[in-house]
Amino acid sequence: MKLTFNLHYNTKFGESLRIRIFQEGHADQIYPLTYSEGGNWTVDLDYFSRKISYCYQVTCDGKITDEELVNHCLSFPHTIKEYRIFDFWNLKNFPENYLTNKVLKNRLGDFKAEKVTILRSHTHYFRLEAPLYSDLWQVVICGAPEELGNWDYGKALPMRQTKSGLWEASVLIEDHTDIQYKYGIRDIRTGNTELEWGANRFAVSNEEEDVLYTLSDHNFRFKSHQMYHAAGVAIPVFSLRSSRGYGVGEFADLIEFGNWSSAVNLSVIQVLPINDTTATHTWTDSYPYAAVSVYALHPLYLSIDRLPYGLSAPLLEKYGEERAKLNELPSVDYERVMQGKWFYLKELFTENKEQIAKDRSFRRFIRNNEEWLVPYAAFCVLRDKYGTPNFNLWKTHRKYIPGKIELSFTPKSKDYGSFLLHQWIQYELHRQLTEAVDYLHSLRISIKGDLPIGIYRYSVEAWTEPHLFGMDYQAGAPPDQFSDLGQNWEFPTYNWEQMKLDGYRWWKDRFKALENYFDAMRIDHILGFFRIWRMPSSAVQGILGYFYPAVPVTEEEFGARNIPFDEVRYCQPYINLEILEEIFGEGLGYIQSKFITEAGGGHYIFKTEYNTQRKIKEYFDVYPDDALRDKLYGLCANVLFLKEEKDDETVYHPRFNTDKTDSFKYLAEKEQTAVYELYLDYFYSRQEDLWHKSAMEKLPQILNSTEMLICGEDLGLVPDCVPVVLQQLGITALKVQRMPADDIPFYNPKNAGYMNVVTASSHDSSTLRQWWQEDRSVTEKYFREQLIQRGTAPSELMPPLAEIIMKQHLFNDAMLAIFPLQEFLGTDQELKNPDPDSERINDPSVFPHFWNYRMHLEINKLQESEKFNKKISDWIAASNRI
Repeated sequence: MKLTFNLHYNTKFGESLRIRIFQEGHADQIYPLTYSEGGNWTVDLDYFSRKISYCYQVTCDGKITDEELVNHCLSFPHTIKEYRIFDFWNLKNFPENYLTNKVLKNRLGDFKAEKVTILRSHTHYFRLEAPLYSDLWQVVICGAPEELGNWDYGKALPMRQTKSGLWEASVLIEDHTDIQYKYGIRDIRTGNTELEWGANRFAVSNEEEDVLYTLSDHNFRFKSHQMYHAAGVAIPVFSLRSSRGYGVGEFADLIEFGNWSSAVNLSVIQVLPINDTTATHTWTDSYPYAAVSVYALHPLYLSIDRLPYGLSAPLLEKYGEERAKLNELPSVDYERVMQGKWFYLKELFTENKEQIAKDRSFRRFIRNNEEWLVPYAAFCVLRDKYGTPNFNLWKTHRKYIPGKIELSFTPKSKDYGSFLLHQWIQYELHRQLTEAVDYLHSLRISIKGDLPIGIYRYSVEAWTEPHLFGMDYQAGAPPDQFSDLGQNWEFPTYNWEQMKLDGYRWWKDRFKALENYFDAMRIDHILGFFRIWRMPSSAVQGILGYFYPAVPVTEEEFGARNIPFDEVRYCQPYINLEILEEIFGEGLGYIQSKFITEAGGGHYIFKTEYNTQRKIKEYFDVYPDDALRDKLYGLCANVLFLKEEKDDETVYHPRFNTDKTDSFKYLAEKEQTAVYELYLDYFYSRQEDLWHKSAMEKLPQILNSTEMLICGEDLGLVPDCVPVVLQQLGITALKVQRMPADDIPFYNPKNAGYMNVVTASSHDSSTLRQWWQEDRSVTEKYFREQLIQRGTAPSELMPPLAEIIMKQHLFNDAMLAIFPLQEFLGTDQELKNPDPDSERINDPSVFPHFWNYRMHLEINKLQESEKFNKKISDWIAASNRI
């Protein structure tokens, strides 16, 4: 079979094109293209397979300067021996490359592929990837030759959808003049056809015998109303409330919640991370972003009364009484819920152990998931046996060795029962979640998950693959609208260099596992793929972090900028008597005697036993005094630069907000100017190229491994390169109205672009009703300028005003409008929570925070609220988000 590839591409001087053909089990084949004229490149190949996957590359001086991020995939029928393929450069941000995903497959329901007939007499084969989110639409070709309808919309050539989002048509065009055409969308019900916007497409006539001209087209030019738009609701699974739940939302509650969502035209349900976070068996485990396994599901979400094994009559009665008491609570009592569930799970397992062990489906689940399930179950047993998730403190198996673990947990070992229990719980969680997801899909509702950027320091992954992580560092975020002192999540950082060696296998496996349940995925803190804010293990507060990777400051640069750098003065806490008196006042004597010592010249230093924030924390963990501890933290952070040992060289990073430190105030004016200019260059200029390159090395490879719709949470201190990369890769960005990227108090949702997810609040922020009361001056400005209201803003956000806010977020071009459930309820006088302060899910400035919010009414109450439901349903229908 002969293939001739044709690509129109305008190169720069010195650049060439080549094609890279991928063959499973064989080395890639690379062939140079030949330039003809007018920007056209061609190559002829003999090819012996009926399927081909390939991409184009741009080279200069033998180096790849650009490459398609999405492969071309073609199939060839046996009837044709020669093809001339007319290609497009396939951009990742073409609609077909981010909208042909699991959400599309879910929308199309029971999609049945059509067949296209290709005859040897045909001259042209049109192939277009176009994700249509309505099964009542069909792609057609309308053009100048008679075979394409002569621009008569009614006679346009119908195409066949041969798989989700792929449309094909083959035709004999006898007219030997050049062909002009456009693709269009035909409404099957009415026959009305609407052509894509923009200029006509062109194809050359085919006068060759036994050669099929293949128009491998891309980028259907959708009009806004034809694009996928949807509305959704965000709620943590633990926050769902039903009479059957055991004091907490469970996977099974998603079924009832899906019924309500469907009734009001909400087609996306967004949840927080659902992985197991059991580390200490205390309320601090409620933090959903600190999973002990990136694969295991949390036992919190298992419904005891939906297991295939029933409780005995006395236990069932006890269970019912406890459930009723827990469900009366306004929020989740995490510890009581988990203690109760573990009690009943152990009782059920003990009673039915033999039957469980013989269950073929359970055994199959173990075989299919043993790569992560075996170390997870072993980790859980060892964690509980030694009373800590910190594997460094275990008496055995501190270092994970697969062979030893398998030998320690055989059917004859004393811990085998506990080992099997944890595996069985994961199996039942998988069954219950899968049942819920399948039901949501039957309603054509997609479920959107949440991928934490970090891993817990004492997790299965840190235990089994420590080489993939920077265990000596902590990840977090610099100061932002959430916290003046930054955030320290205490997660280890990633060893990206090590992960790159096997093509980011760890990340690809993680996405594959999430894809079992989710159609879309929110990537928490996607900025972490560009750079992470990292702190040494000696730091407690995020303020003592710096970016990694980064272009650091060297001693040579200090000299070039005429900065009289002195490591002690710049990198150690600057402490003099005036600073001490201002911070500690009358308590200064105690501080001088206990924590610091004189260093000469009117200056002081911390005593060795208190010279880091971590050491200070350890002291106050024993002798609590939060106010004094925080003052000492601040004094310890009174530095201008942070030191890093890198490649046998000492380099430096400016401390964030260095110009606001007391240390900075004591510099000479000329020195202040030079240091501040360096600070601005470091944070807002010099890193952009490095961070762009860093993200483009990782994200394309990782995201090409999944069919989920990807949404990036890009809040905080956002580099200029971030929106550029998100646009290049077809990743939607989050827009929270009160957290604009620009220096304004809030943004107008009507200005949101298509590649956005708009919302009025998030799990990390206050709700609208809380925000309304936080800053009266901002509220008044918002009331007048955004809501276009006269007079004085009311002291509380009333439902009519909440409705205006919701509608402004719905009626725009953003792909998704997803709101926390609290915001929907806030539009109804009867349904809104009487205590708005109980509705906040998380406060990032408080760590650890108790994640225990639970909706104040049961799901069935929502289903019965006909007037409210009709209002929401009408909004979504009117905003074209069905």
